[in-house]
Amino acid sequence: MAEMDTSGGGGHKKGPGVKKGKKLSTRVDLTPMVDLGFLLITFFIFTTTMSQPTAMKLFLPKDTEKQDELNKVKESGALSIMLGRGDGVYYYEGQLAPDGSNFKSSNFKDIRDVIINKKKSTNPEDFVVVIKPGPEATYKNTVDILDEMTINDVKRYAMVDIFQTEIDLMHATEASGGIK
Repeated sequence: MAEMDTSGGGGHKKGPGVKKGKKLSTRVDLTPMVDLGFLLITFFIFTTTMSQPTAMKLFLPKDTEKQDELNKVKESGALSIMLGRGDGVYYYEGQLAPDGSNFKSSNFKDIRDVIINKKKSTNPEDFVVVIKPGPEATYKNTVDILDEMTINDVKRYAMVDIFQTEIDLMHATEASGGIK
């Protein structure tokens, strides 16, 4: 609020009966402006969206030099899933047969059924999914398969490096048009 200072200042008069003109000084009070500034700052802080990065929690085992301390998995409860070029998904149950007869191809729609069927037919303590992204797998497909683990409530899964024989089988399946 602006105020006018109408107080009479000292000085002398020019003559008897002559009124002296008062000096008017303006003084601006900035307190309301500071209040308005704080109100605007508060308003913008509350109305902006606080963006928080979303990340997946991965529990990784500790590195060890002793081979006996590594996590061991029963063959009957293992399901290995490989991610290939495009949206190609490949899998096999247990250990890979030497001739590759149990190596199968799938896609992201059908892999959920494979995981559910394996989970139902396996003891929950023995069930584990081994995820192996291939060299041509995309980051999106890797995150999608990790989402499938969450959707299907798979408690034990691991992401490991893919073997060269599995890469060769993936390329052979892709060349023969085996992707559904």
